Amino acid sequence: MKLFDLDGTLIDSNGIWVDVDLRFLGRHGLTPTEEYTYAVGHSIFPVAAEFTRDYYGLDLTPEEIMEEWLSMAGDAYAHVPMKEGARDYLSRCARGGERMAIVTACVPALCRTALERHGLTDCFEEIVFAQELGLEKRDPQVYRIATERLRVSPGDCTLYEDAPSNCAAARLAGMTVVGVYDAFYDSYQEEMRKNSDRYIRSFTELL
Repeated sequence: MKLFDLDGTLIDSNGIWVDVDLRFLGRHGLTPTEEYTYAVGHSIFPVAAEFTRDYYGLDLTPEEIMEEWLSMAGDAYAHVPMKEGARDYLSRCARGGERMAIVTACVPALCRTALERHGLTDCFEEIVFAQELGLEKRDPQVYRIATERLRVSPGDCTLYEDAPSNCAAARLAGMTVVGVYDAFYDSYQEEMRKNSDRYIRSFTELL
């Protein structure tokens, strides 16, 4: 069975969150640091909001922070493009009768917006939202829960993912991992290769 991350893997959306972070911090007279960018880029929405509040000492609740983020990102997800070759690869898998699902840290509403925008909603048996599990995707338990829901062994699954820590977690859970290049993780390519069974620059390599 094939499992897909969404942000940065199937859709070219990581840049949206870089822009949201810059705009949000700019509104509050703050600047991002490498530590901050890495931390929020690897976290589910509520955890990222709590980290942002604590890291910058903001007089805002996590809910208020998330509301600001969503107001900035909502429109962008209605227009976000797919990654090169992703649509053709999904189509080929569907024609071949492959079972497919999504495992994502994306906000559920934004995920569904993007899938509907590209007509992909019916491609996947299930969408497993890390946010709804209350777990981050760098936790192998996310992938174990996903396979339990799908009634499949981790050893029978291949995950396509752009984040190095998530690739490592999926391998710990027993999955085969195909690392997918994304510019957001450009400086982590060696880590991606180490944590993946195969590393691709784009899905066109698999067609």
